[in-house]
Amino acid sequence: MPITNDAPRTRARLVLILGALSGFGALTIDMYLPAMPGMAGDLHTGTLPVQLTLTVFVVGLALGQVIVGPLSDAWGRRRPLLAGLALYAAGSLWCALAPGVGWLIAGRIVQSLGAAAGAVLARAVVRDLYQGTAMTRFFSTMMVVNGAAPVVAPVIGGQLLTVATWRSVFLVLTAVGAVLLVAVVLALPESLPADRRAPAHFGATLRTFRTLVTDQRYLRYVLAAALMFAAVFAYISGSSFVLQDSYGLSAQQFSVVFGVNGLGIVLFGRVNGRLVGRVADEHTLLRVSLAVAALGSAGVLACAVTGLPLPVLLICLFLVVSMLGIVLANATSLALAGHGSAAGSASSLQGLLQFLVGSVAASAMSLSGHVTAATMGVTMMMCSVAAFTVLGGRPVRE
Repeated sequence: MPITNDAPRTRARLVLILGALSGFGALTIDMYLPAMPGMAGDLHTGTLPVQLTLTVFVVGLALGQVIVGPLSDAWGRRRPLLAGLALYAAGSLWCALAPGVGWLIAGRIVQSLGAAAGAVLARAVVRDLYQGTAMTRFFSTMMVVNGAAPVVAPVIGGQLLTVATWRSVFLVLTAVGAVLLVAVVLALPESLPADRRAPAHFGATLRTFRTLVTDQRYLRYVLAAALMFAAVFAYISGSSFVLQDSYGLSAQQFSVVFGVNGLGIVLFGRVNGRLVGRVADEHTLLRVSLAVAALGSAGVLACAVTGLPLPVLLICLFLVVSMLGIVLANATSLALAGHGSAAGSASSLQGLLQFLVGSVAASAMSLSGHVTAATMGVTMMMCSVAAFTVLGGRPVRE
């Protein structure tokens, strides 16, 4: 039975489930960040292999979306989503039982391929059901749930570490995957009717992707979002080492700082929903938020170079991270607006670029072998300035 999106209770249910699915990647990344410095010793390995567990997850999350998105355009959203959630739960359990870092990396790959289904199909379902400003507002509302992942995940991870080992984090993620699988089975019907589905042919999929990569409007918004995500991902990848090793924060203190920054995503995503269509359009809000992020990134670098105190650094980090709530809601809505008939493929290409650019940024930041506040600041500033530049000054007309 297809979803109808006009009842308030149905909308609230959609927000909760789709917000949780779209926050799957962030939850899986952020919950184990406080444990990363200690995992190296427990697994008898170095810092770089532990960071590799983060990188392979992001790459798998990106590539998995390219597979799931086109399949969902042909088969509907529900079947690929159920399969992905089952795979995610299995991969999480694998990670919890991994005897060494090699097994952990393999488990993270399995886990990432399952998580990809939630990330790409949450956006596709919203595009199936909404258009225009209504779509942007729904994406903004989703940020309340989506943004809760970076708020609660490191806090939960940090608290778990006080009573158990890092393996308990992956056991919790196994349970989360199982709960979401049940929720989708019981409360998320199919959103893409059979008469709107695309042919399940490799040639048709290639033609769809060719159309997307030659669409200047689509690429402009997708690349702006991807580069902004890369700036935030540089923070995600490096902040546990910078704030704990360089500034002396404990795992619990770091989890609180990380959670406050995630709260900024929630708050500004909510503000965006209030402003869009009333005070300014999506493009204007996107441009302003990218400008604020670029200034905040410059502040992070200035703190690293001049030795400004920790509170100043934390304020600058908050400015950058919180703008993601505005950027992703508006950029995603604008990018998917012209591709309703191929929302799965359009969403998957967005996810691919977003996480691949983020992975490249994190890898480049780690080339020296040791992440510092300066390398994190340089990476964040380069990515946020590039995002602002790619967006440009005026909207591209369809």
